[in-house]
Amino acid sequence: MKYYIIAGEASGDLHASNLVRELKKADHNAAIRGWGGDLMAAEGVEVVKHYRDLAFMGFLEVLLNIGTILKNLRLCKSDILGFKPDVLILVDYPGFNLRIASFAHKQNIRVIYYISPQVWAWKKGRVKTIRKVVDRMLVILPFEKEFYAQNGMNVDFVGHPLLDALNKHQKPTAERFREINNLPEKPIVALLPGSRKQEISVMLKEMMKMTEHFPEYSFIVAGAPSLDEAFYTELIGSNDVKIVYGQTYDLLYHAQAALVTSGTATLETALIGTPEVVCYKGNRISYEIARRLIHVRYISLVNLVMDREVVAELIQNRLNEQNLKIELFKLLHDPEKIEMIRNDYVRLREKLGGDGASKRAAGLIYSMK
Repeated sequence: MKYYIIAGEASGDLHASNLVRELKKADHNAAIRGWGGDLMAAEGVEVVKHYRDLAFMGFLEVLLNIGTILKNLRLCKSDILGFKPDVLILVDYPGFNLRIASFAHKQNIRVIYYISPQVWAWKKGRVKTIRKVVDRMLVILPFEKEFYAQNGMNVDFVGHPLLDALNKHQKPTAERFREINNLPEKPIVALLPGSRKQEISVMLKEMMKMTEHFPEYSFIVAGAPSLDEAFYTELIGSNDVKIVYGQTYDLLYHAQAALVTSGTATLETALIGTPEVVCYKGNRISYEIARRLIHVRYISLVNLVMDREVVAELIQNRLNEQNLKIELFKLLHDPEKIEMIRNDYVRLREKLGGDGASKRAAGLIYSMK
């Protein structure tokens, strides 16, 4: 079969790459083309456009780049028609992917959506579009199946693919990790400021303020693979902060605590078992618009899945030096708090289902041949 896959972000690239690996096991004649990143390319996908050229955050940023977005949509539609896939697989990234889904539906191309847009949080009206143009929805969060059922749509819960990615990961010893990265003999605090330049510029500035409050710790940034070191070094300046690339899981495994920008990384951190503070501060206009439109109590996937506050969330004005210092201190020096979080992480894993999400998703997709 011929598959066309579209992933517009780093997390989508990860999940799509694992899906591709399983698709190739199920379908030895698979030909796969799409939009994504280095991980998809490493699995043999012919990547037409990299996700780093697609990532625009917030309402204002989208408006400022509308010309580029429309050009990308035209290019994608033309490339799909040229490739003539048997199935189109869309990975999250709804602003772009739902438009492509409508187009593909009109062309009688089967559409599979893997990893649902967060329609349960905002833009619930998108469910009507999904019901009309998507042939099969594969969801990875347990509460999503019930949400779609309430909206007249039967979907497949396949489990969360992060469990697969983490279970196959082989971490180095703490000594080896320090040796590889020339790190000092200090306990580590991991900084995960995001994957896009505009969010990193804001988030890393806030996170680095903790270095002077906790000088006995080594603060290490997980560098985004699509960004070069010069970008980070300019932001870091004279702060005593180091960067590691391509070792985010290793960094989290060996960190005492983590400061994490909201997104998939909050779930990765929890599944690895590292106590975390979830952080977010965005463009003021975009944030005020989003605050009026989003209808969920939490921004982190950890708290959403557990339906209560397991990890602290510091959002917008609450993300300041004093609050961040207080929350990080708890994660480093409050044994009762640390134990409570780690126990909740165990329950989180249970809720997300067992191993094999990527394999289950690939099997359902291939069964549509």
